[in-house]
Amino acid sequence: MPCIRLLNMSLKKNINTEKLPRHIAIIMDGNGRWAKKQGKFRVFGHRNGVKTVKKIVEAAGEIGLEFITLYAFSKENWNRPYSEIDALMQLLVNAVNNELTKLNEQNVKLLTIGDISKLPVPVEEKLNYAKKLTENNTGLKLILALNYGGRSEIIKATKKISEQIKNNKINIDDINNDLFNKYLYTAEIPDPDLLIRTSGEYRISNFLLWQIAYSELYFTNKFWPDFDKEDFYKAIIDYQNRERRFGKTSEQIKK
Repeated sequence: MPCIRLLNMSLKKNINTEKLPRHIAIIMDGNGRWAKKQGKFRVFGHRNGVKTVKKIVEAAGEIGLEFITLYAFSKENWNRPYSEIDALMQLLVNAVNNELTKLNEQNVKLLTIGDISKLPVPVEEKLNYAKKLTENNTGLKLILALNYGGRSEIIKATKKISEQIKNNKINIDDINNDLFNKYLYTAEIPDPDLLIRTSGEYRISNFLLWQIAYSELYFTNKFWPDFDKEDFYKAIIDYQNRERRFGKTSEQIKK
């Protein structure tokens, strides 16, 4: 029998749009190692990583995802060589400049989490401009985690709550999960249902430590520049085949 090749058969068709995660968070890892394997400088990997961001944001919008958070620059990333940090900041500004019109066309709302006031002034200004320009968009919420660290976020929230107690605005007994959530960067954002990490690393790297308490974790060996729409769909399908119990038994969930 002749061999029949099936072309353009995307995993997208296997996604149950009735069971989509509301929020997917991604640790975009492996740009530097990807570049090194090709004998290039790390910044070459970051440039190609930006191309992947475009593809995944497009894919997220196409399937009707509500929220996607990308770990773009952590507090720990300040420890990298200055030349790499400078290149990352320039890439960020260029990406916002180049994609802002398309984000509006795709009805994408841009948000940030983290202390962006510590970023270079041109970067902060460009981000604030982009957020203002897309604030009325009602489609996908694209959240960039910049100068972000999970531990520092928790400490910052704790300090704010302590100040409220000190000023007799709240009582200690008022503190619960809902109250604590209100003092996080993600106060208006649902917790991630699915966390994806690329490049074969199996750690969280100080990302959304409070918020991922019950997130499903998905790890892939692919470096971020090689991660494509089909890989994204594969992760979602894997998520949809899992049973989320939140401390309950399987029998309770199936009732």
